[in-house]
Amino acid sequence: MSMDAAEQPTLRALLRRRDLGLRVVSAETDLPPDAFDRPLRWVHSSDLADPTPFLAEDLVLLTTGTQFDVDTDVGVYVDRLADRGVLGLGFGSEVHRAGIPDELVEACARRRMPLFEVPYRTPFIAVARAHSEAIAAQAYARRSWALDAQRALALAALRPRGLDASLAELGRRLGTWAGMYDASGSLEHSHPRDAVDAAVLDELGHRVAEVLTRGLETGQSLSIAGDAFMLFTVGRGGQLRGVIALAVDALDPEARTVVTSVIAMAGLALEQSEQLARSRRRLQTQLLGSLLGDDPAIARRVLGSVPPAPVVVAVTGDAPTGALFDWWERRRSEHGTASFLAESDEGLTMCVSAADESLLDEVADRFGIRIGASAPDSYDVFSRAHAQALTALRQRSDAGVSRYADAVGSSILSALATDEARLVAESRLAPLRDHDARGGGDLEGTLRTWLEHDAKAEPAAAALGVHRHTLRSRIAQAGALLDIDLSSFPARAELWTLLHTARD
Repeated sequence: MSMDAAEQPTLRALLRRRDLGLRVVSAETDLPPDAFDRPLRWVHSSDLADPTPFLAEDLVLLTTGTQFDVDTDVGVYVDRLADRGVLGLGFGSEVHRAGIPDELVEACARRRMPLFEVPYRTPFIAVARAHSEAIAAQAYARRSWALDAQRALALAALRPRGLDASLAELGRRLGTWAGMYDASGSLEHSHPRDAVDAAVLDELGHRVAEVLTRGLETGQSLSIAGDAFMLFTVGRGGQLRGVIALAVDALDPEARTVVTSVIAMAGLALEQSEQLARSRRRLQTQLLGSLLGDDPAIARRVLGSVPPAPVVVAVTGDAPTGALFDWWERRRSEHGTASFLAESDEGLTMCVSAADESLLDEVADRFGIRIGASAPDSYDVFSRAHAQALTALRQRSDAGVSRYADAVGSSILSALATDEARLVAESRLAPLRDHDARGGGDLEGTLRTWLEHDAKAEPAAAALGVHRHTLRSRIAQAGALLDIDLSSFPARAELWTLLHTARD
């Protein structure tokens, strides 16, 4: 989290202390823009010719110059300090020598390191003490800020939309964008609303979905299009309730404490919501029983409304139930999409209007799950539609939607494809396959393409890259080899069955 430079212990803050009487020797125009405003860890003093083994990064070194003799290479001395990460050099004048050596001024200017004079009347310990006082003041201010922020967040949590208000207060206190994603990876709250570009938010949503899918419980830092974010999960591993995202690259301990309190409040609020959701899901499971009795009257009375008929019934057995309920609830609140969801021994049952059937594909893609979907029908035959959905689900082995209308044809052919049926089909197709093997042709492939194009010459010829007359000649030749009149529908249906039953 960024803070105002004047609030931090910096070299500029030291130089502003009139009681110390420090005087800048370096020309500020020759220094990096932030040379005086970098966070300063400590002030150390040493007259060693090479003090770098005893120094940490981000400190200011004070020296009286007793190590500088005729054999000392001052340039090498300054190079060592700069390479070690020293942020500035203070020279105590009038202690061992009058003024500051010119070669030291030149070396510091070359390495763009701030150089200042510490007057004789100011002991080095006074400079170090002034800096330690600044560190203590900053720590006190940050603790006070954290306590004040936590009080404000506690009051925000008592408002009507407590979680939303708490997140908005967190964003204000940190001075940055804050967002809350639910268990499905959808952005539920965002403050300020337009502070982050839409494309960045979209990519951030994908990253959040990955975190939720992997079930991580820790905070993560990431960068999207140059914007830094930190992600904090809400809930326990395997039962994550959501993710809080902040547009920051780092947080100090006090800010982390404040964020942790919001995570705790969010977890409590979401747990209470989850308890209500579980009660609602139990009710919907009971209502599913009445729908499976082909009677929607009870469901309509209890819920007030159900998706308008004709409806599509869908079933999935491997869905993250809580996240899926959250996703459908968001569709209802934001788009008015009517849906019915219920858990049962067969899996999670979803019911939507036939007009909203395409949402099933979106759900399958988003959650990477298998879904079986029925043909559109009325509530009077809900049990039949549910059975169709289960049948379609059994035909699906990977993520996606299997629709009953597509699955039923292949399932019938699979049921008919016994060893005996395959033997018959291969025997019937043998003359065709022998001809292709001897002559290097592909009459079998031609027949498949022709039948896939509803036995229409023009599109089939285009798909094969041949003239329609050539296609008709091949069809006639194949019919003669198989002793089948392919001008009739029964013959074409028989051929289609043979081609799908025989082994390739």
